[in-house]
Amino acid sequence: MGQKNLVVILLGANLGDKKQTFLTVEELLNQHIGDCVNKSSIYSSQAWGFESPQEFYNQVLVYETEFSAHETLLRCQAIENKCGRVRHENAGYEDRTIDIDILYFNNDIIDSDDLVVPHPLLHKRRFTMEPLCEVLPNYVHPILLQTNEKLLQTCLDPNEVHKI
Repeated sequence: MGQKNLVVILLGANLGDKKQTFLTVEELLNQHIGDCVNKSSIYSSQAWGFESPQEFYNQVLVYETEFSAHETLLRCQAIENKCGRVRHENAGYEDRTIDIDILYFNNDIIDSDDLVVPHPLLHKRRFTMEPLCEVLPNYVHPILLQTNEKLLQTCLDPNEVHKI
């Protein structure tokens, strides 16, 4: 057994049976990533960055994994594909059956073509910060050097987020 890495994941979806999708994705993450050690409630919000009549559900899951950040990313993308995620080239933000984002990986700072950690927009999105603060309020962002709780307090995103 290798070193255990802590990976913080955000699930997002606004198409299909969102709650069932989240249950399926959590089960697949348990099989292919590692052990879920904490998870937030599910939250609802309006689309961010584009217009959509479908509300989004979001949830933060915290895993211990023996995989590297890049291997974890590849496994998350495979799970997205298995759960019906369709990506359109250069489409920008769009409706989706599932999105799996890596928010944090240990205290690592990663800036590669396919992975940026911490997630560069996490502190600007209330739909990310609310569930993140439920499970890791005192975690310190390794670049901004503020706790998630402080980042939520200073988040300028005007969208409302509701715990389901």
